[in-house]
Amino acid sequence: MTNVLVVDSERSIRNTLKERLEYEGYRVETAETGGEAADKTEHSRFDVVLCDMAVPDIRAIDLLTSLHGSGKSTPFIMLSALKGLDPAIDSIRHGAFDYIPKPIDLNKLLRSIRSAVEDKSQNRATIETPSGKKSSAARAGDSARVVAKASCAPTEIVGTSVGIEHMKQLIEKVAPSDARVLITGDNGTGKELVAHRLHELSHRADRPFVEVNCAAIPSELIESELFGHEKGSFTSAIRMRKGKFEQADGGTLFLDEIGDMSLAAQAKVLRALQENRISRVGSDKDIEVDVRVVAATNKNLRREIEAGRFREDLYHRLSVIVIRVPALRERAGDIPLLVDYFIGKICEEYGIKPKAIEPGAIEELGKMEWSGNVRELRNVVERLIILSGQTISLEDVRAYAAGAL
Repeated sequence: MTNVLVVDSERSIRNTLKERLEYEGYRVETAETGGEAADKTEHSRFDVVLCDMAVPDIRAIDLLTSLHGSGKSTPFIMLSALKGLDPAIDSIRHGAFDYIPKPIDLNKLLRSIRSAVEDKSQNRATIETPSGKKSSAARAGDSARVVAKASCAPTEIVGTSVGIEHMKQLIEKVAPSDARVLITGDNGTGKELVAHRLHELSHRADRPFVEVNCAAIPSELIESELFGHEKGSFTSAIRMRKGKFEQADGGTLFLDEIGDMSLAAQAKVLRALQENRISRVGSDKDIEVDVRVVAATNKNLRREIEAGRFREDLYHRLSVIVIRVPALRERAGDIPLLVDYFIGKICEEYGIKPKAIEPGAIEELGKMEWSGNVRELRNVVERLIILSGQTISLEDVRAYAAGAL
């Protein structure tokens, strides 16, 4: 389980974040002061630290540099009520993983935490976007996210390459039906965007979209998480709780990282798909559910089946339609469009005028290897926006590639 330390002088913020993060499956400790936080980080291991920049007695930046100076690489996500780019620049230059302005957008924060955990496990120094778009593989740490209704702007899938155009056409054909869809592709390619777009173009668009990170749910909790539980069904079940299938009733259930789900959990999901009904833990009453299931994986499930790690019957239930999301290396011609799009969106989020970028800088970005795909590209564009001058230059890109920016 992912351990998170929340450092903030305001009790209401500490309590709110603790309650929400624990609901999402994290183990959370809190600290009111920098000194208390320093003591806790010395004696306990944390996967992520959320720290208000105005924490009393020790500057948040000093706490960060002290922890990193001791050899611990714990990602820091800085929180601040200060406006503009200056706090973000200061945080990132001192080694913070991300900067989230107050009032805190909880969805943005959750995505940033997921990215920090993933990047820490891969020992990569990347920056999560404060936009709410995921910018590294959304894996360990978060179990589920519910979007009540598709009332926000439509999901944008940027690109005009042959592979992307084919994918868009397939999405439009498949979305109106209730056919189950399996989305495949490498980490960072945008599989979750495809799932959102399928939902938005379906007749279920005004109903819930529930996203579940299968890899993040311990096998012993999967049944309660997906199907819910009755009060008193186990020691910590102090009240009845609906599971994700019930929360998604009438809408779409997105099972992300389905290839990482345990065999025991796979069997329970298979039954729900076969019968369109579930029962909560602690109850023998069946509950009918009307849910369209969309799943995603970065694994070759055929190989997982051969290795005995994935159920073939579940695979056939999920893969009525298969949509493959191309890697960025297969659509390098889309990089200029993506860079332009990201600059516009990120600058808008920061409330600043869009920065210009030199043609040579775009060309240099096109030559780079993008193992993290579109999400990594966005991370780099955001870093360039924050740390460059009024124009993003070729020298800026080369400095980033050399680790000097």
